[in-house]
Amino acid sequence: MTNLHRATHKMSKKLATLISASIVFAPAVSAVELYKDDKNTVEVGGYLDVRVINTQNETEVVNGTSRINFGFTRKLKKDWTALALVEWGVNPVGSSDIIYNNRFESIQDEFLYNRLGYAGLSHEKYGQLTIGKQWGAWYDVVYGTNNSFVWDGNAAGVYTYNKDDGAVNGTGRGDKLVQYRNSYNDFSFAVQAQLKNSEFYTCDVTDISEEECEALWNSGDSAAQEVEFNYTFGASVTYTPTNMLTLTAGVNRGEFDLTFGDGSTRNVEDLIYGAGIMWGNIDEPGLYVAANINKNKNHDTDNIGRLIKDAIGVETFASYRFDNDFRPFIAYNVFDAGDDYVIQPNFNADPDDVFKRQFAVIGLHYLIDEDTIAYVEARKDFSDFESDNKEQQAQMEQSEDDGIAFGFRYKF
Repeated sequence: MTNLHRATHKMSKKLATLISASIVFAPAVSAVELYKDDKNTVEVGGYLDVRVINTQNETEVVNGTSRINFGFTRKLKKDWTALALVEWGVNPVGSSDIIYNNRFESIQDEFLYNRLGYAGLSHEKYGQLTIGKQWGAWYDVVYGTNNSFVWDGNAAGVYTYNKDDGAVNGTGRGDKLVQYRNSYNDFSFAVQAQLKNSEFYTCDVTDISEEECEALWNSGDSAAQEVEFNYTFGASVTYTPTNMLTLTAGVNRGEFDLTFGDGSTRNVEDLIYGAGIMWGNIDEPGLYVAANINKNKNHDTDNIGRLIKDAIGVETFASYRFDNDFRPFIAYNVFDAGDDYVIQPNFNADPDDVFKRQFAVIGLHYLIDEDTIAYVEARKDFSDFESDNKEQQAQMEQSEDDGIAFGFRYKF
């Protein structure tokens, strides 16, 4: 997302920008060169983030999205460059639970999990093509507000399906993406296709497993549906007229194909589109402001997993880095689905349920140096969830709460 300067080194800077956008396109990630010769470069990047958080009446030490990545580039003939990246999430604090099944046992979560993994080719004139699990084109539109360490924005349509990583519909760290990037003067763009095949079964029946649901579908019951959610497509454009101002816009689209047990079919569009604006650079002294807005339909779920037929999302973020390297910030996010968001007919949902996720975050980051940050952040929740079914309302409210956290982030 770097502005390409109009200078004699413009083309080489363009190539470096394209590679950088792929290798380290993630918030607050640095890289250290491990190896370099005439053709090959190997870098390691990422950070460790550990924090103490108090929310939902509990206080706990937790991992703060720590990750490690390895980037590879190789110079090829005729000004082509090969590139690849693998990135894993890391859990440095441990996570063990006690379970009882006729005896006490301790179980632990995995230390590593996949975040990114892709390879491709880049050329200073012809652009860059990458294939694999990578940041989607839609993230180019909204990344500017994703700068709170603890409470990321949940209104931009990136981390879909109840705050997952956006892998399924390609708006976050999308699975199985083929993506092309290029730039011209002050404009850059990305287009992508997500070539996957996903099939699952849903049933308008409570307390049923997917295997039982599939059996119900095979029996011809119209309460069961076979759902295919396959290819998605996305595009974004970025305009950087000055080194302070950046404007973004983009779209992402997919389709759900439903076949009911009785043979009837239905098609549902997954769509999000929107725009963003940024002023300044969050890592530089002075003011940084970012905002984005989107309109989406059948793109995300409420807090109990029901698909939202349409909603509007708004995210804002403002910070100021002082000369003493303290950086206070404030953020506000709202994801408003209104009081008619549950797709009808729905066997277990009131059509007048209300879903409005809304919260503000204030925080203070102290940059001990550029790669070592101490921070404290606090969230105030203003969400509005209403349902005639009070048990469902309580479930929706459970994952949204006030909170406070402090921690350390060490980049490498």
